[in-house]
Amino acid sequence: MSATPLYSVPPPPAPKAATKPAAANDSNAKPPRAASRFGALADAWLPRLVLSPTIIASLVFVYGFIGLTAWLSLTESRMMPNFEYAGFGQYERLFEIERWWVSASNLGIFGGLFILFCLAIGLTMAILLDQRIRHEGALRAIYLYPMALSFIVTGAAWKWILNPGLGLEKMMHDWGYTNFTFDWLVNSDMAIYTVVIAGVWQSSGFVMALFLAGLRSVDDSIIKAAQVDGASLPTIYRRIVIPSLRPVFFSVLLVLAHIAIKSFDLVMALTAGGPGTSSDVPAIFMYQFSFTRGQLGLGAASAMMMLATVLAVLVPLMYLETKGARHGR
Repeated sequence: MSATPLYSVPPPPAPKAATKPAAANDSNAKPPRAASRFGALADAWLPRLVLSPTIIASLVFVYGFIGLTAWLSLTESRMMPNFEYAGFGQYERLFEIERWWVSASNLGIFGGLFILFCLAIGLTMAILLDQRIRHEGALRAIYLYPMALSFIVTGAAWKWILNPGLGLEKMMHDWGYTNFTFDWLVNSDMAIYTVVIAGVWQSSGFVMALFLAGLRSVDDSIIKAAQVDGASLPTIYRRIVIPSLRPVFFSVLLVLAHIAIKSFDLVMALTAGGPGTSSDVPAIFMYQFSFTRGQLGLGAASAMMMLATVLAVLVPLMYLETKGARHGR
């Protein structure tokens, strides 16, 4: 008689047969190739669809109107546009007008001094703030505040300050300095320099902010290594830090040149082009001849000369910048 075991071990389960994926038989599942194709099309066309309204608006309202102005400068347009081609007669007339050359020379004076003083003052203020001084945030806000004002407000404020009967000169006379005179605002030889003063006051803080951002991006290890080698702080800034700000200089020059060439509201609010036409600039010349004297073709010609001035500044700067980038500078 055989003994029966108290506990029996169950046999191992039989291996299951391999089953096909459910997605293979699911008719509702999308093929992976179709989904990837749709994603590629979306990646290719979605940015174009988003940017197309801006591109179309720029082509029409910027380059389209530049082309229209260029064509009007080649016509005999006066009060109303005349699209019949008439050659370069408007440019010949423009160069024969003495007021145009006065405004062009004033633009050279204003633009040159405006850019020079904004660069010098802005870079100096940025270097001083880069020393991690106390109350840096408050000082930066004070320097930047004039940029928050419009040029109309700036011109009106400086017109009051520089008025001999109301502002600085009267204040000095009231303090007992009766021999003090500052009549640049009413002096035809010095009026353009009052525009320089107001423009520098408003824009130097903006230049300071750009330079300060560039200074804060310089690697501190380079400065510390120069200090270990015994270089003084002025030498470090002159030999290392300032040369590394080449892209910032390019941006600042471009912005300041653009502000100087299109200056209209500041001059109108401060001097209105006077006394007489002594502080006239091309933007005021273009506006008055186009819209108040009914010489649209002549005004268009002056506008194209302003555009040529912008390109004369922009193209060399862009060439120097791209040349430096190709050579790794």
